[in-house]
Amino acid sequence: MSQFLYAGTMENTETDSNDTQKLSESSISKQQTSTLPEPPEKTTIPGPQGLPLFSASHRQKINQYAILAMLLLVSIAFIPVVSMFFVPVLVAACFTALFYPLYLFLLKRFRNKKALAAFISTVALFLILLIPLYIVLHLFTIQVLEVIRTAGPFLTMLSQKFSRDNLPEIFRSIPYLANFEFSTLDWGKLLNESVRTMASSGSKILNKTSAGILGLVANTFILFFTMFYFFMDGRDIVTRFKYLSPIRNDYEDLIFSRFLLISRATVAGTLIIGIVQGSLGAIALLIFGIKAWVLWGFIMVVLSVIPIVGPWIVLIPAGLVQIALGNIWQGIGIILFSVIVISNIDNLLRPRLVGQGAKLHDLVVFFSSLGGIAVFGVMGFIVGPVIASLFVSVLDIYSREFKDQLKVMNES
Repeated sequence: MSQFLYAGTMENTETDSNDTQKLSESSISKQQTSTLPEPPEKTTIPGPQGLPLFSASHRQKINQYAILAMLLLVSIAFIPVVSMFFVPVLVAACFTALFYPLYLFLLKRFRNKKALAAFISTVALFLILLIPLYIVLHLFTIQVLEVIRTAGPFLTMLSQKFSRDNLPEIFRSIPYLANFEFSTLDWGKLLNESVRTMASSGSKILNKTSAGILGLVANTFILFFTMFYFFMDGRDIVTRFKYLSPIRNDYEDLIFSRFLLISRATVAGTLIIGIVQGSLGAIALLIFGIKAWVLWGFIMVVLSVIPIVGPWIVLIPAGLVQIALGNIWQGIGIILFSVIVISNIDNLLRPRLVGQGAKLHDLVVFFSSLGGIAVFGVMGFIVGPVIASLFVSVLDIYSREFKDQLKVMNES
């Protein structure tokens, strides 16, 4: 009996041990199975009858094309919304590029407080630019009204001076002037037509700047408001633009460097040199007895902005009129001052203010300045040359990138 029990116990023990061994083997196999890597997901979209429709690379390309199409559509919708701010934003970028050293100086003084340094820089430029402009425009308006009031009698007196009997000896050698009777001209009608033409041209230029005077004021506010954020976030904006741009880094650097150079040339060069030339021309007229010196000085500043034109268009005729009126020395003095002093200011100041690297061809600057004023209004003398410089930069990039193909085409 005991042997039977002992045998049964041994059988049960062996059975338990076998079960335990099976369980352990089962658990080990499960652990090994769980540690194996999961099979990768299918990278194809099943088509009809289980055939693959798109591969992973095709799906990626479709995704990229869809994103580019969305970007294009959104840009087409967004550009008309912001197009009216194109001129003040571009001019703000030019002024910011020119006066950025001032912002960096103030940023260092204010211990890296960007907002405060940007605000002080913007307010300083606002006061420096607009307060003198307001004073000059006030004097300009007064003298315009004075010239309109006194122009009739002056032109009548001038016509009598230029009659065939009273024509100065210096003009008698010119056949056309010697035989022409100036007293037959209707000077009043000529004056009215001239004033009407100038007023119409001025209104057209102002109307190009959005909506006349109101648009000019609004654009001025937008300009300085944009300058504040360009001072504060300009580096981040440029860095972001370079990151998003697909072209090479050296081409990006070429575009930005050319933009900085032309901004300096148009603002520091053209504007400052124009102000200096116009101011000296006005002082010369004041010294030699011309009463409306502020009016003609303002006109000379505007003319100095236009390449090839300049203040000589005012000074040379003013000198000739003084000679015709009998003021020989005053007329000669005005002409000599125009030829010797005014004409050399550009050669003296431009290399120091601008440098030689930013110089565009004079013909390009001439047409871009006039075209910019005609298309964009008052600020067109800055916007036009900047766009022209960017066009020239893109041409340089094109010539570099496709130089091999261009060489082959020129040799064939």
